[in-house]
Amino acid sequence: MINLQRPAMLGTFTLALALLAGCSGGDAPSSTASSEPTASEAAAPSTANEGRRIRIVGSSTVFPFSSYVAEEFGATTGYPSPVVESTGSGGGHKLFTEGVGSTTPDLTNSSRRMKVSEFERAAENEVGGITEAIIGYDGIAVAQSASNDPVDFTIEQIALAVAKEVPVDGQLVANPYKKWNEIDPSLPDREIVIYGPPTSSGTRDAFEELCMGVATENIEGYGGEYTAIREDGVYVPAGENDNLIVQRIEKDADAFGIFGYSFLTENSEKISGSHVNGVAPEPENISDGTYPLSRSLYFYIKHAHADEVPGMKEFVSLFMGESMIGERGYLTDIGLIPLPKEMREAARKRVEDLSPLKLIDGELSSIEDYMAGNE
Repeated sequence: MINLQRPAMLGTFTLALALLAGCSGGDAPSSTASSEPTASEAAAPSTANEGRRIRIVGSSTVFPFSSYVAEEFGATTGYPSPVVESTGSGGGHKLFTEGVGSTTPDLTNSSRRMKVSEFERAAENEVGGITEAIIGYDGIAVAQSASNDPVDFTIEQIALAVAKEVPVDGQLVANPYKKWNEIDPSLPDREIVIYGPPTSSGTRDAFEELCMGVATENIEGYGGEYTAIREDGVYVPAGENDNLIVQRIEKDADAFGIFGYSFLTENSEKISGSHVNGVAPEPENISDGTYPLSRSLYFYIKHAHADEVPGMKEFVSLFMGESMIGERGYLTDIGLIPLPKEMREAARKRVEDLSPLKLIDGELSSIEDYMAGNE
């Protein structure tokens, strides 16, 4: 049994994570303090995996949570700490679905659901069974330096600020907006500067869906969902390092940043989250869905590696345990919003069963399908 009786060094670990992520390059993968596997370890056949570390890739938003569990796992079991890399959700799924074997990841974190195209790529590459683990909720924050006055945006105003094109006299034209008050006089007389996630990021995917897609359906002139983001320097892709975005908006009083809620909680003395549609980015609003930029967080398990990689099942069990993702779990202290109890228990059982993802009417099966007995 995993021993969790030692005092959790949450503050020290969180500081270490912040320093680690802040020192890495914008597009460079981040990892836990443990070293990368050696070339011989990476090339070792699956029948000789003694000493091999669990390898995890994927979302920068899920990275702090996965890294905390990895550190706890290494400190409280006889297994080495897993290697955790921040590659972005899209980058993680690409690596994860390349195939099986010690040169491919065992798990991938994601701040969005796996896409059908990614699932089909995994099948083409003979990855085999995949289980989806939903760990909790997160909100996408639209934040600024705490030195500024609070701002209350609508999703339509945010979409008009970042869209590549906007409707003018019934036609879509290149976005002309340079200041927020040009969109709406009630907004600040400030240059529009937005640091946000790159195209490889699940946060970018979720932002496009939850903000731009929803908003543009309600803006006359788009004729439906529009998710193209401007490329004229107003929106600045900041790489797979949300701490870098935090640092930039802390120094640039005009700028806003788009990133996961957990980074807002970790830096609440330096930055503040904007209200969106009149709702604050706070845990209760994220968990009940009233905050419009709310989403679920995941990791995915490769069945072919579950019995081959030492400690993999134990690590997954720890991650899904109440001590981590429960209402009073360690991960809530660094920004994870817990699932409702019934869904949390179902998510845990789904992982214990290694219930495989399936295509149902062209869509991937969900936790709701599992709870209804349809997966």
